[in-house]
Amino acid sequence: MLRLLIPATLALTAGLAVTLIHTHKDARGPAAIELAPGAADLATPAPPTPPAPDLAPPPASVNAAAEAMLVDLSSGRTLYAHEPERRFLPASVTKVMTAFVALELLEQGRLRPDQRMTVSDRAWKEWHSKGSRMFLERGSQPTVDQLLMGITTVSANDACVVLAEGAAGSVEGWVALMNASARRLGMANSHFGTPNGWMDKGNTYYTARDLVRLADALLTRYPAQYKRYFGHEQLTWNGITQHNHDPILRVVQGADGIKTGFTNEAHYNFLGSAQRGDQRLVMVLAGVPRPAERARAARDLMEWGFSQFPAHRLFAAGERVANAEVQGGTERSVPLVAPRALVATLPRGSHAQVRMTIRYQGPLQAPIAKGAEVAQLELRVGNEAPTHVPLVAGAAVPRGGTLDRLRDGLAGIL
Repeated sequence: MLRLLIPATLALTAGLAVTLIHTHKDARGPAAIELAPGAADLATPAPPTPPAPDLAPPPASVNAAAEAMLVDLSSGRTLYAHEPERRFLPASVTKVMTAFVALELLEQGRLRPDQRMTVSDRAWKEWHSKGSRMFLERGSQPTVDQLLMGITTVSANDACVVLAEGAAGSVEGWVALMNASARRLGMANSHFGTPNGWMDKGNTYYTARDLVRLADALLTRYPAQYKRYFGHEQLTWNGITQHNHDPILRVVQGADGIKTGFTNEAHYNFLGSAQRGDQRLVMVLAGVPRPAERARAARDLMEWGFSQFPAHRLFAAGERVANAEVQGGTERSVPLVAPRALVATLPRGSHAQVRMTIRYQGPLQAPIAKGAEVAQLELRVGNEAPTHVPLVAGAAVPRGGTLDRLRDGLAGIL
């Protein structure tokens, strides 16, 4: 059973009615539910959602996008969506997955930031004058760190191919890693045929919802690396200075990435993000006919999201939310912590009740790595559909020995 922890930050959120409920799915029996002191019973219908004042409508400029989405990652709430499940050609937004795979390999120790990759004759011949590039010289040996800077800042097609060949042995091998990562992330409606998004007869595609899922994983799992590689205004390499085409950097407060894209087939795309205080918004725009329209829609939609859906803090980044039961480990429980600041996103002026439910498949089985996503916090605002945000293990729990397993067995009997 979960031990309940109601943090002081909840009481400090003025005017926010909160009910905290913990749900633990136990393989040994049906779901067990324990209510926080004073919480309403689950059988009691939720109180009616107080009517919210009229929201300002989404900006008209966003209508230029064939597909569009705006999500508050801090609460999991979708603030705006137009055709979020329709596939589109991502162009250079593809490179976000290339960067993500590289960060995975760095985390696993299969790559090093200072590891040098050789610019092959094949890569140079095909990409030294095609599309956006770093102007890598034939036979030169940039580091993985330098290649990632080129990919994320100036959308370097050549850097993507050099990284793919050096890390996976071939472009085809790298693309296989991209698709494997997409499957692990649950990106069921995305596929990759190229590491850089160059036109490939429609073999590479995303949906807006899948792209938000990728951005969520990038920001949650690799916050330090995100700050290092994304959101730079320019890059100088080989004596050539190029500027980032991100339309909201230094224009929208808190904007820090992520990636633009353009081909004649795809038109103008953008995966953008901005953070203000505890609130992190991620936006997708796809199929916009002209760059000026993309820039206007990106600025307008992000500002609309922040102004119309204020955030109410629930848990600070790294704060413990509860403890989850562990089986087969050196410890019998592990803290569940917020990987980033978690908030309730309510329409401006709303005073709806927020109900929180913690869900996980339990007991968790050791070993458990610190930072691993092991549970979800479900948020329900009034009678709206619930949203979900991840909770991670606040400590590592190694696999236990014979005495630990004996202890667990006795505890189960008792």
